[in-house]
Amino acid sequence: MSAKTDTLAAPAKSGYWYESARPLASLAFVAPLLLSYEIGVLLLGAQAIRNAADVWLRWVLDLLGFTQYFLLPIVTCGLLLAWHHVNRQPWRFQWTVLYGMLLESLAFGFVLVLIAGWQSRWWTGGQPACAADGLESGPSLAATVVAYLGAGTYEEVLFRLMLLPAAAWGCRLAGLSWRDSWGTGAVATSLLFAVAHYHWDFTLLSWHFATAHGEVFAWSSFVFRVLAGLTFSALFLFRGFGVTVGTHAAYDLFTLLV
Repeated sequence: MSAKTDTLAAPAKSGYWYESARPLASLAFVAPLLLSYEIGVLLLGAQAIRNAADVWLRWVLDLLGFTQYFLLPIVTCGLLLAWHHVNRQPWRFQWTVLYGMLLESLAFGFVLVLIAGWQSRWWTGGQPACAADGLESGPSLAATVVAYLGAGTYEEVLFRLMLLPAAAWGCRLAGLSWRDSWGTGAVATSLLFAVAHYHWDFTLLSWHFATAHGEVFAWSSFVFRVLAGLTFSALFLFRGFGVTVGTHAAYDLFTLLV
């Protein structure tokens, strides 16, 4: 993670807005969600619903020869610690900022629910789309809650913490300004974020591609997920990783109420 990301996430060097956007505060805020998801999956056993981003990240680690179960959450924590170290920030933060981050996450998540409801009624008259993957019919409430915690965490790890800076860096190498690079990266990763939620089965130039999970494609939910991806990207750049994860998880959990 480059120092440029931190500049975007925290323009002022003091106060709540700066402290809450720091990687160390994000780690403290995200750690309970990460731990709840991993323990929930273990306790639920066969009833657990793993998030697709979780499956993909573990698949990459397996290809590299790393099969330890808890390696992925350790890598996630390591990325945030590395980001914090690269930016040479002090190894302390104000614990009280976590309360503000929780309130922010709930507020942003609720706004997304309102937007989703408006968009769904305007487009199809149906239910709001969930930012998480489509779940199989009839999961238990516990399994659904655990799955949504995983979506809020690992989808943001994959699409915002990993792919967004990589895409922005690639655009920068291609000659774009930093501002245009982050904007282009946000659009590209938001499109990929939306595409990743659907089941695909097609053949292109004798190459067959099929995904095992996901929803049937619908333009209404696709457009909303692109908008949600852009929202999460903006939150990541201006409010940090912790608030982004909290907003994603809050939105998904709010959809259980509607």
